[in-house]
Amino acid sequence: MNKTEREKMLAHEPYIGISDPELIRMMAAAQKLLHTFNFSHPNDIETRRQIVRNLFGSVGEVFEVKPPFMCDYGCHIYAQENLYINYDCIILDCNEVHFGKNVLLAPRVQIYTAYHPLDPDIRRSGLEMAAPIVIGDDVWIGGGAIICPGVTIGNNTTIGAGSIVTRDIPANVVAVGNPCRVIKSIT
Repeated sequence: MNKTEREKMLAHEPYIGISDPELIRMMAAAQKLLHTFNFSHPNDIETRRQIVRNLFGSVGEVFEVKPPFMCDYGCHIYAQENLYINYDCIILDCNEVHFGKNVLLAPRVQIYTAYHPLDPDIRRSGLEMAAPIVIGDDVWIGGGAIICPGVTIGNNTTIGAGSIVTRDIPANVVAVGNPCRVIKSIT
């Protein structure tokens, strides 16, 4: 049986997203919801909450997402209780993004599951890839941090502002820098 482009995308296999009708429809639906979310009246908190519930694959009862917020599909974002996403965050959810409990994202955090082949000939073909990201419980990600494809961040960890996380970060640490590295254990 042949896989759909979405199935390949979620399986961390090369896929073509730019011209696939299913992915185009899914992205258009998400962008419509995001437009309403991002241009909602500041007092219309319940409308924004309902949009997030409709957009994300799942989200706990207690959460806040501040506009503006951008993502590709939304439906590949899974969040447990007490998710806080501050202003101007971006999640490219071409693969799954899992948030544990009590996760805080500071302004302008960028979470990227998507990436492209290094070989320019393959890149020109339109093939791309996406690797899942897992962020554990009680994680705080500082402003402007970038989380790269395939990364797992352990429980109780703090990622410093402006860090670029290119590989897994263990639990119970403070990690900072470019590339992000552990500078302190908190246990």
